[in-house]
Amino acid sequence: MVELVPPSLDHLRCFLTVVEEGSFNAAARKLGRAISVVSYAIAQLEAQLDVRLFDREGSRRPTLTEEGRALLSEAHAISDDVDALLAKVRSLRQGLEAELSLAVDVMVPGNVLARLLRDFQARFPTVPLRLHVEALGAVAALALEGRATLAVAGPDILDLPEIERETIGSVELVAVAAPDHPLARTGRIAPGEARKHLQLVLTDRSPLTEGRDFSVFSARSWRLADLGAKHALLKEGIGWGSMPRHVVKGDLASGALVELHLPERPVIDYALVALWRKDTPPGPAALWVLDELRDRLAKCPSGS
Repeated sequence: MVELVPPSLDHLRCFLTVVEEGSFNAAARKLGRAISVVSYAIAQLEAQLDVRLFDREGSRRPTLTEEGRALLSEAHAISDDVDALLAKVRSLRQGLEAELSLAVDVMVPGNVLARLLRDFQARFPTVPLRLHVEALGAVAALALEGRATLAVAGPDILDLPEIERETIGSVELVAVAAPDHPLARTGRIAPGEARKHLQLVLTDRSPLTEGRDFSVFSARSWRLADLGAKHALLKEGIGWGSMPRHVVKGDLASGALVELHLPERPVIDYALVALWRKDTPPGPAALWVLDELRDRLAKCPSGS
């Protein structure tokens, strides 16, 4: 049995170019080499792998043998992996992050975030992204612990000596309830009336703000760690609570939810604050995300 020799990357790329261009002549022109050099590379590759890759008999155009077709996808994968490796090295030499870990508050509009990350992928294809979506203090905790390069949190985070912060936008929060809820059926809500009814409250999964309440008015409350669950319970009429306007916009238009005009609680602008550790400032990719998110939130008033 012939001992197999690992092929060179150059020989593999000659093989792929012949396949793509359809002939040795065309491959030589594309590679800027003599046709004899390309022919020699293919012959060497066939010898190293102990297989015949092209059927050259009876045709001026080389055609792949069964073995050549079987090895084509692996050759492509090796070439693509090396290209990705070189692109990664070039990115690192330019100062790009090896990875971007991004933590965002659940209140950040999903459509704004999704479009931004689509553009991020196109602009920084070599930078892997790790996305965390959390609520309240859990967002800041990820930045504080160094698990997030950049965080976008809500307004109720205490000033921390290790953290830099910058307000980059806001989201409008509105009090809502199902149309058959007693507060929704009341023409004018009297002061203190909301306190008599169950309030659905987004709770904090982080010890960073443990024991603190945010916009809690009622003595009776259910604490929920998930904004989607809160939304579903509100639509079932289980209680009343505050939601980002962009999340309930369709429900308000269809009548599935009703906006409550509480005398003690006007509409609130929920500030969105960018956070990062002072000892690990954002790199180029993170700064791009920060600038783009600031601009896109400004074009999307109150997160609508």
